[in-house]
Amino acid sequence: MNRKLRMGMVGGGKGAFIGAVHRIAANMDGMIELVCGALSTSPEKADESGKMLFLATDRTYHSYEDMIRRESQLPADERMDFLTIVTPNHAHFGPAMMALDHGFHVVIDKPIAFTLEEAKQLKKKVEETGLLLLLTHTYAGYPMVKQARNMVKMGELGKIRKILVEYPQGWLSRLSEKDGNAQAAWRTDPTRSGKSGCMGDIGTHAAHLAEYISGLKIIQLCADLNIVVEGRKLDDDGNVLLRFDNGANGVLVASQIAAGEENALKIRVYGEKGGLEWAQQEPNTLTLKWLDEPIQILRTGSHRLSNEANFNSRTPAGHPEGYLEAFGNLYRNFALCLSAKIEGIEAPAEALDYPSVNEGVRGMAFIDNVVKSGLSNEKWTNFDI
Repeated sequence: MNRKLRMGMVGGGKGAFIGAVHRIAANMDGMIELVCGALSTSPEKADESGKMLFLATDRTYHSYEDMIRRESQLPADERMDFLTIVTPNHAHFGPAMMALDHGFHVVIDKPIAFTLEEAKQLKKKVEETGLLLLLTHTYAGYPMVKQARNMVKMGELGKIRKILVEYPQGWLSRLSEKDGNAQAAWRTDPTRSGKSGCMGDIGTHAAHLAEYISGLKIIQLCADLNIVVEGRKLDDDGNVLLRFDNGANGVLVASQIAAGEENALKIRVYGEKGGLEWAQQEPNTLTLKWLDEPIQILRTGSHRLSNEANFNSRTPAGHPEGYLEAFGNLYRNFALCLSAKIEGIEAPAEALDYPSVNEGVRGMAFIDNVVKSGLSNEKWTNFDI
């Protein structure tokens, strides 16, 4: 295309964490520009945030409804191309559905919605309209995660037998939601976060990563959910046994009360011939463990990696590529697909690999089934959608 894609944003105003991350990621490849926003439910904060981001005053809106309506009335060469939604979970569905109804593509922070039923409605709308939707499951953007997925797909590990995925954090080890921590406040509030806390927030990332790398689907689970910090309303810790559709089994552990941990997401996948290990805090490294051979270390930037891994690598070997770059890869792939769609041409095959509405539905189903299992006396809960 001979122009940048035009992005609008709901949420993400002054003081918001994830809104700034989205803007950095969207800007990383010079393919996208922020042209409008409804950045806060507070008119004063929305206006102040718009000024900080150098948005035109007439395109700094006080509600997403007003923004979507007015943007849809602008000439085609001025209006936004897509809407990014970076609000708490309870405010995902409304702007996403309205944007799709008005012909705008959507980027949405996970989880995709507040309930499974909302997720299903969004899936139906995406299918009806043919519009694109990116769900920002960040960890699918790392080059070595792409490499791991490719190796499993090519059968290098043989049939997958076991998956261990863990996501320990320690930032909610205290009742921080009562001490003015805004991030803790909404994530532990069932009216804004949903029916699950820890499993909804980071357990969904772990489940998506297990399915993404392995290419398998969870079909049964057995969950133990805990509220460890007294006075908290939602789970802050949990353990889940998993069964996959090829007969493999697994364990998922997610905790936000693992004192001292930062963001220690790690996955191990074992097949008949060997296993692999990847950790988010050492993202450039993929460790391969073979049945009858020495351990092998693969590093980002190596010429021996798959096309998918190299396509999503940004720097020469030895230069760390982390969270922001992975986020940027999701936006870049989405932008390449959207630009191609607008131009009426095919996008590069590697760019087609980004999480979308199907992953969003499975994420909400994971939350529903984990909570159902955690409340049940039955050992196994069928993974229903």
